[in-house]
Amino acid sequence: MSLSFSANAWHVLRGNPATLAGALICGGFALLAVVGPWLAPYDPMATSAALSLRPPSAAHWFGTDQVGRDMLSRVLVATRLDLGIAISATLLSFTLGLVLGGAAGWLGGWVDRAVGRVNDTLMAFPLFVLAMGIVAALGNSITNIIWATAVVNLPFYARVARAEVNVRREAGFVEAARLAGNGSAGVLFRHLIPNALPPMMVQVSLNLGFAILNAASLSFIGLGVRPPTPEWGIMVSEGAALVLSGQWWAALFPGLALMLAVFGFNLLGDGLRDLVDPRRRT
Repeated sequence: MSLSFSANAWHVLRGNPATLAGALICGGFALLAVVGPWLAPYDPMATSAALSLRPPSAAHWFGTDQVGRDMLSRVLVATRLDLGIAISATLLSFTLGLVLGGAAGWLGGWVDRAVGRVNDTLMAFPLFVLAMGIVAALGNSITNIIWATAVVNLPFYARVARAEVNVRREAGFVEAARLAGNGSAGVLFRHLIPNALPPMMVQVSLNLGFAILNAASLSFIGLGVRPPTPEWGIMVSEGAALVLSGQWWAALFPGLALMLAVFGFNLLGDGLRDLVDPRRRT
């Protein structure tokens, strides 16, 4: 008996407490990304010299930074930007990798060789160093950060998609689809690529965590989002210099938000795989 998507989702979450915890964490951050700017108690850009470096209190739950901005407001507002960058970059690399890897596994020949050489070239560089080079060359705008993060993640999806399509290209259901009158594109996109999705969903979850870390790391070293824009990496960078002088809250709370978001996406990986696997719906 086939389960509906919602019933299958509940079955997967109920059977895996770690996945349920990951879903709750990610759902919470997604909700904050939507309503965070309205929940922020203060203007995240407003400065006040009189409120500089106030510790956590009833008025400012996360304290204030060196120019008197409310840290809670900045952490809440930064959620939308960081998750937006991560989701956009992951969707871009997922789509391009799925199409390129699927075409390489299905067509073979020079297409397979060309995609393979591009993947090998990208993977020859340390991922963060490559992202740094792309952003430094193109400029540290949000669009370029998204493209840089997508490019460094592209080989992971392309290789998985190529392997999954290549191993199924001679399967019986593919021959049946051909005999039914489907062209090459129809067989690839209607029959082969859907079967490549389950293992790729684990990679999606892991790459979402990496994309958040990558964007924050670029901002931390000055190549990412430009201050005074609220962004977790910028806030950790600005607060790190204050830890030794006792103002620990300036780096702690954005760092905790960053850590919890990455942890949640990593926990969610196995559940995403099971959720899109047709065999789990029976």
